[in-house]
Amino acid sequence: MTDVLPQHLITLHPDAQAQLFTAAHTANTFTDQPVTDEQLHAIHDLVKYPPTAMNTQPLRVLYTRPGPARDRLLTHLADGNRAKTATAPVVAVLAADTTFHDHLPTTFPIRPGLRDHFATDDTAREHTARFNATIQIGYYLLGVRAAGLAVGPMGGFDPAGVDRDFFTDTGWTSLLVVNIGHPGPDAHFPRLPRLDHTDTIRHA
Repeated sequence: MTDVLPQHLITLHPDAQAQLFTAAHTANTFTDQPVTDEQLHAIHDLVKYPPTAMNTQPLRVLYTRPGPARDRLLTHLADGNRAKTATAPVVAVLAADTTFHDHLPTTFPIRPGLRDHFATDDTAREHTARFNATIQIGYYLLGVRAAGLAVGPMGGFDPAGVDRDFFTDTGWTSLLVVNIGHPGPDAHFPRLPRLDHTDTIRHA
């Protein structure tokens, strides 16, 4: 049985705890049940709300379905990731937009000069983009699960190759590839141990 925490400690309903966290697994196979554009839009509309520094929101998503673009993407994946990626209904390439600062007059109007600050500091801009997009990836994975779908995140790919093939002249730089769909047969490996709070938490 999946562990859930008492509701007086975690107010999220036990069913939601299970769907988002305790019963969720990385999927390695998928059925042919489609993932709709409406579902993908709903995921965005859910995960756009959690915080990023200065409301920068640098995460960008490229979706591919089976076809020529997916075939190109497969050439940049590690050998062990290609078969499951080829059969996933949707594959997301999650990227950081290093030109996020162009949106700051809209997303962070309380600092009118912030866009120009980042425009003249490439190091700060790229660090801010990658750091905050990585934070947003965590929100994104939970958002996919909230839509009733499974995720298979993968770091085993050639980011430079993906960027050349898909993101030339965009300012986007790839961070993670994520297979998305409904779990197929034998989709999940056995749950591996998680560290206990005594191993990870200190109080000062």
